[in-house]
Amino acid sequence: MITKAVLPVAGLGTRFLPATKASPKEMLPILDKPIIQYAVEEVQKVGIKDFIFITGKHKRAIEDHFDKATELEERLIKAGKQELLKKINFFEHLNFAFIRQKEPKGLGDAILCAKPFIHEEAFVVILSDDVMDPDYSVLKDMIDIYEETKSPVIALEEVPFDEVSRYGIIAGKKIREDYYLIEDMIEKPEKSRAPSNLAIIGRYILTPSIFRYLEKLQPGKGGEIQLTDALRALLSETPIYGYKIKCQRYDAGEKFGYLKTIIYFALRDPEISDDFRKFLKEQLSCI
Repeated sequence: MITKAVLPVAGLGTRFLPATKASPKEMLPILDKPIIQYAVEEVQKVGIKDFIFITGKHKRAIEDHFDKATELEERLIKAGKQELLKKINFFEHLNFAFIRQKEPKGLGDAILCAKPFIHEEAFVVILSDDVMDPDYSVLKDMIDIYEETKSPVIALEEVPFDEVSRYGIIAGKKIREDYYLIEDMIEKPEKSRAPSNLAIIGRYILTPSIFRYLEKLQPGKGGEIQLTDALRALLSETPIYGYKIKCQRYDAGEKFGYLKTIIYFALRDPEISDDFRKFLKEQLSCI
């Protein structure tokens, strides 16, 4: 049974400067919730209650968001706003730990920071920039594959070949429509060197064996410890499986993707969807 999730949130968020100069990118709002809350809610739906955040400088707002806000709660109680009180206390049954990544040395290094808290158990890694359609449970499907294989599982998505240089890309053998045995993977290959257009996206189920490879890994692209490089080395020891997601993914880690994410959730929100759809039509008719 998987009981822990690791959320690397130490990135500098330079694509959103100056908004992220002193505020974490993960706290940017999608309607009335920050990006990071969507990730936590996705994980808790599969029964995981223990969260390990790998943080950096200027990330204190994330810790505060998942902490009690006594003065605010008292005001909401006095005002009889019980529904709002429930919304801000959704995390009360969850457990959070925060670990500081001393310097931004990549995703692989961030995951290595969690080693003292993982022990000998499989764990989930979730990158909050990748926001999934909440009507689908990518993690549940991945956990089902892990329970069947007891091997690492990574989420995949087909991307245009012109975009493969933005992702880790896999070569693999299809087991069924949405399920691959991974044979190789390359971090951000040139289009001509990409073995496929199946990209690794921000959902992983990893086993403790990954730490041995991360510990001895030399910096790769960008001078960072790349998780893809460690997974590629791990292939010599254990099978790794890929799950091709069936739902829509939004990249809220860059401006256009962030705007698309907001629009998607706004069109689904029963309180504002009709007015927002009308507004969009009016704006488009003026162009």
